[in-house]
Amino acid sequence: QLQLAESGGGSVQAGGSLRLSCAATGAPISVRCIAWFRQSPGKEREGVAAISSGGGTIRYDDSVKGRFTISRDNAKKMVYLQMESLRSEDTGMYFCASGYGAVCREEISRSYFGFWGQGTQVTVSS
Repeated sequence: QLQLAESGGGSVQAGGSLRLSCAATGAPISVRCIAWFRQSPGKEREGVAAISSGGGTIRYDDSVKGRFTISRDNAKKMVYLQMESLRSEDTGMYFCASGYGAVCREEISRSYFGFWGQGTQVTVSS
């Protein structure tokens, strides 16, 4: 059974940076689309970035384009989210998730992702 564990969250001032990591155990992730989602209090969980199994296709939500970078290392079973120029609206719990297939759909939708980590909190103060 695939298990995902996020790390790297924390508190940072606006304009700062954080790097989130997602470690996979129990099954390979090399054949799966992996995404990062975030959820703020009172809001729906939203997809922010996704990367296809081989890394050839990457998708970002418009709110993070140019500031966030998703990457993966299949040999290490790791996926990363480098976050730059953080804003207060980036605050939330960040989750990594594994899709059902190798290809990422155009929309980063929760319904396509069946395995989830427990999340790591990111707090950006202005």
